[in-house]
Amino acid sequence: MRARKARLPDAERMHALIADYAREQRLLPRTLAEIRENIRDFTVIEQRGAVIACGALHFYGPELAEIRSVAVDRARQRLGAGSCLVEALLAEAHSHSVGCVCLFTHIPDYFARLGFVMVEQQSLPEKALKDCVRCPRVSCCNETAMVFGALPLRPPAPQPQLVGLRSLAPPTAGQAG
Repeated sequence: MRARKARLPDAERMHALIADYAREQRLLPRTLAEIRENIRDFTVIEQRGAVIACGALHFYGPELAEIRSVAVDRARQRLGAGSCLVEALLAEAHSHSVGCVCLFTHIPDYFARLGFVMVEQQSLPEKALKDCVRCPRVSCCNETAMVFGALPLRPPAPQPQLVGLRSLAPPTAGQAG
């Protein structure tokens, strides 16, 4: 079993793997065209020349990436393909100096064993603003948000400044503004 970057000839097999889980609403559906357009985001696990798992690493910026579309052939589950895939995607994020990798999942216990911790979905606004707004389940999301690494530091929200009445009054003679 080995991890490698996906290639265009892998797209149809990857589409089949993802579609299998999308039918159960465990993954968001991806069209074959979408997979081909984003092939450089994907890594596959190959065993004896066959693609048995796939997943993508999507970058939101220098501090945050997301693991998405993780699918393992059901007949080959519990053989380490998922762990191998996640480790390869985390290594790729590390090679780009990304400090935090997030994911949204229906199986948080599995990802917790791989070192991910649960966080509030609101703590990942990059994900929500880009992807969640397009999701058909945005109002009834049943996935758990998790991260590997430290959440990106965000500057505090700007606070309104209180202006005293004295600062609004025009300067009087002999008073500098």
